[in-house]
Amino acid sequence: MFPVPIEKTRPFTQISYKIALPISVILWLLPLAAIMLTSVRSMGDINAGNYWGLPTEWNIVENYTAVFQNTAMGQYLFNSIIITVPVAFFSVLLATLAGFALAKFKFKGNLAVLAMFIGGNFVPFQILMIPVRDLTIQLGMYDTIWALIIFHVAFQTGFCTLFMRNFIVGIPDELLESCRLDGASEWKIFRSIIIPLVRPALAALAVLIFTFVWNDYFWALVLVQSDEVRPITAGISALRGQWLASWNLLSAGSIVAALPPVIMFFVMQKHFIAGLTLGATKG
Repeated sequence: MFPVPIEKTRPFTQISYKIALPISVILWLLPLAAIMLTSVRSMGDINAGNYWGLPTEWNIVENYTAVFQNTAMGQYLFNSIIITVPVAFFSVLLATLAGFALAKFKFKGNLAVLAMFIGGNFVPFQILMIPVRDLTIQLGMYDTIWALIIFHVAFQTGFCTLFMRNFIVGIPDELLESCRLDGASEWKIFRSIIIPLVRPALAALAVLIFTFVWNDYFWALVLVQSDEVRPITAGISALRGQWLASWNLLSAGSIVAALPPVIMFFVMQKHFIAGLTLGATKG
């Protein structure tokens, strides 16, 4: 039923594993290595066809400085921050409140509401493109930061609610009942009992939502078009010139765009892993 440790498998399986693992890792890291090398090359090096070798001229400072000086990369980065941080905060907050209600309150339609949250996760977001775009135009929010913030909060809350509900449902009802007998309000129980107990899950969910929204490209193209509100994922594509693409600057911009989610993961790594494994073992 459970996976067998590789040390206890047959010799052929162990040899295959030891061969396949480094090959898979190398193939997975090749595109990233190519982008990192390209981000420090000169245009002359790229035009000469030196794509995989070491750069003949290392332009580490020059390329990354040029990305911010010659393009609107700073504005794109700022836009992504003011979009992603509120979305992560409000999605997790609303999902925790909804998850608490769905997990610990018995009311008519509880299962129906839960089914709506679950069903919404299976709706392909591409089919919502035209209705959502038309709605933002009618409400006067098209090509604004608020269009992306409100849409992402609405779209991510369904998944977040299902995620948090499954964690909160494991909290013993006896603990909450004892608090109610002591006169604690539901809001007090939520703040003092629920939030501390699911803190690892909150951290894991915040990292996931931050990564999802930060890396969003589809809705960044659909709902905004000007540089003043364009997030960094869509902004990178705008770095391409009409006749000539500066691949070194594009690569440097891609590395800059990838850094915030990576940094956040390593900062929150302990809480992230604890949140994903919460409840996985007993005893």
